[in-house]
Amino acid sequence: MVFNVKDSEYRKTVEASELPFEIVKLENVPIPMKDGAVLYAHIWIPRQANDGHKKVGTLVEYLPYRKNDFTAIRDSIRHPYYAGHGLASIRVDMRGCGDSDGVLLGEYLEQEQDDNLEVFDWIVSQKWSNGHIGQFGKSWGGFNGLQAAFRQHPALKTIITLCSTDDRYADDVHYRGGCLLASDMLWWASTMFAYNARPQDPRIRKDWRENWFQRLETEPNAIEWLKHQRRDDFWKHGSVCEDYSKVDIPVLAVGGWRDGYTNAVFRMMENLPNPESRGIVGPWVHEYPEVATPYPGMGYNQVAVSWFDKYLTTDEEIKAKVAASLSLPREFQLDKLARLSAYVQDPTSVSESYGYREGKWVSQNVSPESFFELKMDANSVRLTEENIENTSQLEFSGAMEHGLFRGTWCPFGQDGDFPTDQKIEDSKCLVVDSEALQQDYHLLGFPVFKAKVSSDSELANLTVRLVDLNPHTKENYLVSWGIANLSHLVGDDTNPQLLEAGKEYDFTIRLDAIGYKFAKGHKIRLSLSTADWPSSWPSAKTPTLKIFSGSSLSLPMVNADSFEVNSWPLPESLAPCERKILRKEARTREVVHDYINGTWTINDFSDEGKRTIVHNGAELGSWNRNVWSIKEKDPLSAYNKCDWELTVGRDEDGWQVKLLTTSTLKSDEKNFYLENGLQAFENDVKVFEKTWENIIARNFI
Repeated sequence: MVFNVKDSEYRKTVEASELPFEIVKLENVPIPMKDGAVLYAHIWIPRQANDGHKKVGTLVEYLPYRKNDFTAIRDSIRHPYYAGHGLASIRVDMRGCGDSDGVLLGEYLEQEQDDNLEVFDWIVSQKWSNGHIGQFGKSWGGFNGLQAAFRQHPALKTIITLCSTDDRYADDVHYRGGCLLASDMLWWASTMFAYNARPQDPRIRKDWRENWFQRLETEPNAIEWLKHQRRDDFWKHGSVCEDYSKVDIPVLAVGGWRDGYTNAVFRMMENLPNPESRGIVGPWVHEYPEVATPYPGMGYNQVAVSWFDKYLTTDEEIKAKVAASLSLPREFQLDKLARLSAYVQDPTSVSESYGYREGKWVSQNVSPESFFELKMDANSVRLTEENIENTSQLEFSGAMEHGLFRGTWCPFGQDGDFPTDQKIEDSKCLVVDSEALQQDYHLLGFPVFKAKVSSDSELANLTVRLVDLNPHTKENYLVSWGIANLSHLVGDDTNPQLLEAGKEYDFTIRLDAIGYKFAKGHKIRLSLSTADWPSSWPSAKTPTLKIFSGSSLSLPMVNADSFEVNSWPLPESLAPCERKILRKEARTREVVHDYINGTWTINDFSDEGKRTIVHNGAELGSWNRNVWSIKEKDPLSAYNKCDWELTVGRDEDGWQVKLLTTSTLKSDEKNFYLENGLQAFENDVKVFEKTWENIIARNFI
């Protein structure tokens, strides 16, 4: 989690004085809840509205990440920008977070949603409110924006959701394809374990210590997540895919090809009922598009103002001033975009993929009209456009060390986040290649693999990677991948069924959505394995699968009636608030092979640095160390450990808090063994220590 804002030659910095409205910032505003709890918020608002001369629409960003320190930098480039364009913009600390009352007991709880709606009620009652509200946010804030829309508060007119999901079970950090996402579940749980333990600010809350000790006792999220290994009511809650019709307001959904949540943009554009909803997918990581890499970026702030101005602003004078000053290309109009606009990326090398991606923007209806079809010939071990007559088969299993070079599932753009050259990965699994392509293929949508397979085991995972064999870079470049717990395909995510050993099944696996050009002269590779560490926790017994001729790959083509969009606004924002660097950021990620003992280990260390927010003196720092290890041919050796250090404080007040957490996960054939430990220090004196130990049965995993 990186909340810093880095300088960029591609982003223009504007001054607040250049915006059409003078801005007032109201800090630490209490918002009372009906049960007596109080949430705290910062509000940026046009001075004319604060003085009672104008009524304005209101934006809400509602998060658990602390407005006074951890998100202060990124908030400072965005919220006042919106206020300077005639909107009130509110950054609310959720219950149990920052200076707000209470404790945070989990993700997207009904209490969180109820509070969100009460914040809307409070806004509508303010003298400066015109009664029209929009909500926006990335990741958690994108999730709860969708969930707020699902609740259908009459004042909520639209949302922008970035890097989020409509399906908490099938497409989030916990499980994917019915598999436990070992790369992320414990890591994210350990992150929130540390985050949830942070105290209120003594300058705002004189009684902070009592609440702090309540927060320190909060049960780690991983316990509950691991108890729910199937799609049940726990995951259905907060998943708007359960009833898309309830999200009936216009939704702008934004994602990036390097983000972990891009698939949701496609699903939402296929299923959300409002015809004015739009989806945008760029080349970006898990970030707001005006600060995200790889470039090219997008002027997200201008797009957001344009979107919200349409649905929230009722004052014609405000509309006129915004239209006259907002830096949008004359040719750019959101209303003229098709349902989905996406950046179709050209091939590149792994190292170059971090910086700038060449490609083109296209806009089209979300559903593909045609596919490039390739069939698997097991006899000649190739992918071909020809019809397959034979019934040959190929046998394969899984090396435990397959998957180590995948990179992170949800990159933030740090060095080491992206997949490396896949040659080592491909040496560990079954690979099937096409001939060199005779033309370019521009693809947009979900690749689909239809597998005719049998298994020698009752439980089996199947991972499928789509790889570009690039003759120019000499690299095997990962384009997409998908994974499935096959018992969830025999049954479903709610009621999986054991496989019948030796029986031939027809399974359909949808890979992650892509916007990519397979170029003339390149080859397409499918890579298949039953193991994929740490993207999925390995089965207790490693299965052997047989795959039969006639299995096929369908690649979605860019629609013939799509049109190019060449007039996107360029990134711009206000300058970030002043901060003093106390410790610089650092990142290391390595794969270590102990060839004497046959173990493979990922060591990942991310130091997010330490800094002071100058205007309020708040200090914040964090580092995170993660280890994933496994032994060759031993699926029960899988082990994950996640450590955090978080610090908050203020030197001038003589107040410093440090939190240390350790979380570990391992398993045997029947159970998972989860351990979480927390230590808390006040001014270097340990004031709290607790360990949670849990044994949780494996359930079709």
